[in-house]
Amino acid sequence: MRETLLGERATPIDRTVYEALPFSDRCGEIWRRGEHLLIGVSPGNSYFSHRRIAELIGWGREFFERIDIVHADLHVESQYETFGYTPEHAHRRAAKEVKATARRIARGVEEAGSRDGVRTHALSDFAGDPAYRRLHRRAVDALRADPEFHAAAEAMARGFLAARLDEGLAPNEAQLAAGLRYITAELPFFLDTPALLGVPSSVSCYHLQLPLTPVLFGRHEGLRAAPGQAYAVVRPAAPTAAAGAVPQSRAA
Repeated sequence: MRETLLGERATPIDRTVYEALPFSDRCGEIWRRGEHLLIGVSPGNSYFSHRRIAELIGWGREFFERIDIVHADLHVESQYETFGYTPEHAHRRAAKEVKATARRIARGVEEAGSRDGVRTHALSDFAGDPAYRRLHRRAVDALRADPEFHAAAEAMARGFLAARLDEGLAPNEAQLAAGLRYITAELPFFLDTPALLGVPSSVSCYHLQLPLTPVLFGRHEGLRAAPGQAYAVVRPAAPTAAAGAVPQSRAA
């Protein structure tokens, strides 16, 4: 029987500052354990201002024992090259963008107050980790062998690349391939954050529903998230939205 998806019912968890919509019943159960929240930050994404990061940390502390923030810094340079930058210019542009992202995260953590229970990482910190390499290989293999997964990953890459393209233009083959490499590098944290960070369970969050979410969290075959991995859309609460189910904070 198909799993009930909370995201489809649009049943929010909290509407005080941010609202969270776990994708499925299982994701909701993992959320209620309150063991770990993962916040992924992409370079160049203006949504993640230092203030937003500080708010997310403060809000997340009400529900989770630990919070990790991971910012992407792999395959950024190669994307710029596919947009016509020289290798030297692409390197400088990518480095500048990644450093700016790291600074925003550091400032957000500082504004959130105590660093207790909060850690920050670059994605490249995990490149040599055996668990990361295993999960990354599974994602790469699935791109070749799993049409449903490939289609969703490609849709996610197209959405990501749209911000870098003039309106109405589609990515070319090289740009799409670079976008897929970038996304595939992030996928281990959607598949099994507990294996990467040594936590019992984890909720990966983002402010949008992603094309890969129903593939990794809503089906019963192919590449799927580990049992202790959940996904939730976490976004600013609409001031006029109807109140929904509110979870107890860890202090309750």
